[in-house]
Amino acid sequence: MTTAIETSGLVKVFGEKRALDGLDLTVPAGTVYGVLGPNGAGKTTAVKVLATLLRPDAGEARVFGRDVIRDADAVRGRVSLTGQYASVDEDLTGAENLVLLGRLLGHRKQQARERGAALLAAFGLTEAGERQVKTYSGGMRRRLDIAASILNTPDLLFLDEPTTGLDPRSRNQVWDIVRAIVNQGTTVLLTTQYLDEADQLASRIAVIDHGRVIAEGTKGELKASVGAGAVHLRLRDAAQRPEAQRVLSRVLAAPVTLEADPVALSARLSAEVSEEGAADRAGALLGELARAGVHVDTFSLGQPTLDEVFLALTDRPANQEVPA
Repeated sequence: MTTAIETSGLVKVFGEKRALDGLDLTVPAGTVYGVLGPNGAGKTTAVKVLATLLRPDAGEARVFGRDVIRDADAVRGRVSLTGQYASVDEDLTGAENLVLLGRLLGHRKQQARERGAALLAAFGLTEAGERQVKTYSGGMRRRLDIAASILNTPDLLFLDEPTTGLDPRSRNQVWDIVRAIVNQGTTVLLTTQYLDEADQLASRIAVIDHGRVIAEGTKGELKASVGAGAVHLRLRDAAQRPEAQRVLSRVLAAPVTLEADPVALSARLSAEVSEEGAADRAGALLGELARAGVHVDTFSLGQPTLDEVFLALTDRPANQEVPA
């Protein structure tokens, strides 16, 4: 298996804050690799180091076997970066942005125009191509920004929180673009706070906190690491929730979460419980709830969500700032 990224003991310090504190990553080539972490966990700093925009204070980092310090020019020739904020010129049209960047990348004028037109078409921006970017929606700007990142098809594309602030339709459009890029052979390192984004796109995920990897694996491995299953209930009558909570706690021997919805509650079984054991307890739970006179409208047993995994690993939501 070809490795796109390898880091060992990567450290980056800003004043008294250790943004990276011994970061170890191994990213296989030809995949989407997700990096999850709360605000301030070190995601963007790691991307900047790997893209040769920041020099690490300690440790090693290699991109396709090239050291990001000693072989920085070779690394830059194989990577592209789309940051958190669109980097295109708002006073130019979409087409003019792509032609300008194409020329800067060494394309002849006609070649830059043809490549730009092809990307505008591929990203659904042909009609908008002659309009100034300042008239674009957030989703259109993000698509143009990604198009600019692949004017020369990179071996490795860094996408740093690419869908922050986008509406659901625009996010889905960006996801489709990411899948298409990977199908063409590009490796994508995706940093995100959206757990469903990593669930949709990434084949492997690293969860980082305080500049270190605290968990890594496939989606299934991460979900299995925090429990055999999660039970979710919706009741017919909110007044019965206290009784339902007592029954869940007793039968499942697990902490119960009261959801924001007054008729909903859930519980996550421990990692020591097997899948068969989880199913047996769920069956017993339904019987006990019926005997207690608790009316259940919906009931589900499944793997924990990535949101539940993240909360279990970091003890806070993905969009919460890391304490200094």
